[in-house]
Amino acid sequence: MDRPESRCPPPGSLRLFVLACLLILTAVLTYPMLRTISLWFHSSLTRSYVSGTYSIVFVNYPNEQIARDVARAILDKKLAASVNILPKTSSLYFWKGKIEESTEILLVGSSF
Repeated sequence: MDRPESRCPPPGSLRLFVLACLLILTAVLTYPMLRTISLWFHSSLTRSYVSGTYSIVFVNYPNEQIARDVARAILDKKLAASVNILPKTSSLYFWKGKIEESTEILLVGSSF
């Protein structure tokens, strides 16, 4: 008849197995976040665009014609995949110590 202690793994190997499983699980769950951070870090250090990263830019313009001109220039230079122009954006902001209000045109651009 087998002794009961011969069926159980040694105490140290069970701890090692659990630790290895937790390490693998942590790596799998944090990979997307670590990849994003590393791409951002590389892009900021080299000041270059890294494939697989995306950007969205929001810029207000005083009128629709200027917004259209800028949108066409951005698309001509292939700096964005698409540009949206949203009419009549209300902006409130501080200017020279006072709160100002104006109506502007919002230009939204997204990269490849």
